[in-house]
Amino acid sequence: MAAIGGITAASASSSPASNAPAASHSAAAATVRTASATVAGKTETILVNGAGLPLYYYRPDTAAKSFVTGALARLWPPLTSAAPAAAGLNGKLAVINDVNGRQVTYNGHPLYTFADDHPGQVTGQGVQNFFVAAPGLAPITSSSAPAGSAPAAPTSGGLGY
Repeated sequence: MAAIGGITAASASSSPASNAPAASHSAAAATVRTASATVAGKTETILVNGAGLPLYYYRPDTAAKSFVTGALARLWPPLTSAAPAAAGLNGKLAVINDVNGRQVTYNGHPLYTFADDHPGQVTGQGVQNFFVAAPGLAPITSSSAPAGSAPAAPTSGGLGY
């Protein structure tokens, strides 16, 4: 295994919901490491949990909040841990307290497994806006403008009549 570089375990505070779903991978310590897997026909290095299950991120999530709850969280179980460990990662592994409890994040992205996956098998890529997490996953950046905001209306009144 490669040396652990640039890994920090931090905790962001949010108010956890009292009805957090039971995550299937809640252990005192979750390990996040890299492994090779075939993704969309190409061999890639991806993030996996200690059991070798591929880890995914959900595109609509923010660095402070997971939007995966209820039935979606049963299909995409959140990776939860009070003290995650990393092996061979260059990004930032942390924990946020949110609706799913103490959810593990990588570069700000909350991490999930997929109920239909098995170790070494990636079947959830691109499904329901979930994507495989890779070591080079860009950090979530905060923006004051909401995503998908409409451009300003033109100031001229001409409609081409």
